[in-house]
Amino acid sequence: MIVVGIDPGTIKAGYGVIRKDGSRITRLDSGVIRLNAKAPLDERLPVLYEKLTEILASTGPDEAAVESLFFSKNANSALKLGHARGVILLCLKQHNLEIGSYAPTVVKKSIIGAGRADKTQIQKVLEMILKTGRPLQEDEADALAIAICHANASAFKIR
Repeated sequence: MIVVGIDPGTIKAGYGVIRKDGSRITRLDSGVIRLNAKAPLDERLPVLYEKLTEILASTGPDEAAVESLFFSKNANSALKLGHARGVILLCLKQHNLEIGSYAPTVVKKSIIGAGRADKTQIQKVLEMILKTGRPLQEDEADALAIAICHANASAFKIR
């Protein structure tokens, strides 16, 4: 099974594509979609859609997973993030992908065993598990963790 994980963002959106064969997990592709922070949101969102479409076309995932929204003290930031997540969900659905949605604490717990793990811990563990040979960017690591969380949850559903 090939899974794409997405960490939504309006300036940086992480993506990670993994393959799961039994208990073996391999990183196929990952990185960060960078959007022009100075551009208006209505100009950034189509770029996000186009870049995600290119990633999906080149990697051919079977399923997708996206980080669920969390409550924020800044309503404006939460609203913008909701727009980006909506564009991502639309793109994934248009590629006929089954989509899982996971809270950050669930993702962290699935990787580290603790829902309050910090981002540096996640990055280091994923670098070892996936043998990346290079440091992972924060959003990239989050996206890979989301993909792994979904792949493991899907394996339980199959059983």
